[in-house]
Amino acid sequence: MTQKNNIGILLSNIGTPDNPTPSAVRRYLKEFLSDKRIVEIPRAIWWPILHGFILRFRPKKSASLYQQIWTAQGSPLLTHSRQLAEALEKKLNLPVALGMHYGNPSIQSALEALRKKNINKLFILPLYPQYSATTTATTVDKTAHVLKKWRNIPEIHLINDYADNTNYINSISQSIYTAWTQQGRADYLLFSFHGIPKRYSDAGDPYQERCKTTVELIAKELNLRPDEYSLAFQSRLGRAAWLQPYTDHMLKSLPQKGIKHLQVVCPGFAVDCLETLEEIAMRGKKQFLENGGKVFNYIPALNNSDAHIETFANIIKQNIKI
Repeated sequence: MTQKNNIGILLSNIGTPDNPTPSAVRRYLKEFLSDKRIVEIPRAIWWPILHGFILRFRPKKSASLYQQIWTAQGSPLLTHSRQLAEALEKKLNLPVALGMHYGNPSIQSALEALRKKNINKLFILPLYPQYSATTTATTVDKTAHVLKKWRNIPEIHLINDYADNTNYINSISQSIYTAWTQQGRADYLLFSFHGIPKRYSDAGDPYQERCKTTVELIAKELNLRPDEYSLAFQSRLGRAAWLQPYTDHMLKSLPQKGIKHLQVVCPGFAVDCLETLEEIAMRGKKQFLENGGKVFNYIPALNNSDAHIETFANIIKQNIKI
């Protein structure tokens, strides 16, 4: 007898502190920075740095940054991710559960919610357009850690990357075009992606190339000339070399090259979060204006827009026949 397909969708994201307080941020950072996918430094070297310095001093500073973007609904990343999951569930008429790598709701809680739906096919959709071992692979690790305790494991489908997906490229391109119509077209468009240590890329992580692919396709869709845009990487931590050029350096140097009106888009972030709302829209704007820029516009992430929901719905439909 043919078994009925009971499909469940796990939507995963990086995570967020429960509250914008030093204690909550400390818990979050401890979990995040203890992951060997995030920090590959030998534990004997890393533990004293993490516990003796970072977790003693960074939580207070990071909490103050989270407080600047926190809303009445809570963390923007969690709010947008939940809205996206709810809208996708309604769109597909399939159970969708949201799980975070670090913090709440956990991937374990999401998978347990799907198990209660008696699923026999699990569709894993990490909210990372460009694959990296630091993000998508962590979703796999966390999922496998939970599933190894299950006796009846569902059939598993993983979307490890959608950097060149046509719907995704069109959605980002349309968001940029909308910004042009509402704000005017800037002198320059900067694509800013979260960075990773350069040694990760040198070791074979394809992230940098996937970011380049996304930018090249968007530039083609918008008919951008090479002198009208560039790619940069943000959010570096520590003294080691990360992927370059660095976004903050670009923000300070572009005005010296005659760029007075700048628009910044962050295609690697599915939803707005600390890195887009504070680091780019607030701090980045200040850096640009203080160094001679005149007008700065941040183009929001796709969040729970109809185009974003349609993009994910199409990805799922293309990979699981429903």
